[in-house]
Amino acid sequence: MRHFFTEPANIQEHGIYMDGPDVNHMKNVLRMKPGEMVGVSDGGGHEYICRISKYDGERVLLDIESVSQRETELKSRIYLFQGLPKGDKMEWIVQKAVELGVYQIIPVATRRCVVRLDQKKAEKKTERWNAIALSAAKQSGRKAVPLVKPVMSFQEAVDYAGDIDVVLIPYEMAEGMEKTRRIIQGLEPGQSVAVFIGPEGGFEDEEVGAAVSRGAEAVTLGRRILRTETAGLAVLSVLMYHLES
Repeated sequence: MRHFFTEPANIQEHGIYMDGPDVNHMKNVLRMKPGEMVGVSDGGGHEYICRISKYDGERVLLDIESVSQRETELKSRIYLFQGLPKGDKMEWIVQKAVELGVYQIIPVATRRCVVRLDQKKAEKKTERWNAIALSAAKQSGRKAVPLVKPVMSFQEAVDYAGDIDVVLIPYEMAEGMEKTRRIIQGLEPGQSVAVFIGPEGGFEDEEVGAAVSRGAEAVTLGRRILRTETAGLAVLSVLMYHLES
């Protein structure tokens, strides 16, 4: 069943009105007909099972068949601070991170980033990444759409993570899986978690030191060096498993 998001204001007692790009996608791309079923989330935890009633110009009317609160979100808010990678890797990272339950994604311009974005390019990229997040949230049945924040400097990112309960920074010079295991196993539902991932060249020692001085935990992900597009997803997978168990 296809899944869509809508604003709470569009939800009435027995029906939902939707407009915008989703209607065009529903009508002209998917070629869905009146009578077909769709799922609709309001971003606040409610899942509506609806039947398409009719298309009305650029709007569609959906009849509500049932309402549920099936929980698809993790019990903790996970923030992925991702060093800007080369090429289109960020699009893939956003898509997979959303599928794994991330709450927010923060692109970070670190010292070793090859990619340098001016304000105009950064805004355009952020808009694109948020569109991918929306699509991935629909595909994976998320109740909420994770936000991709505007690109931050490393210092801005560390400041932004200041109120997050647990901050992890995987670092190739860190040793001892026992520390990583202890921290993850000690996480409790409701605690927020930040994960800092470096770009292709990794973090500079000064960056790691700055994060650790603000309370971050430098951890290892094992004996192998992971690519930037692999490292964050590896951590998110472990966190998802722990928080879902």
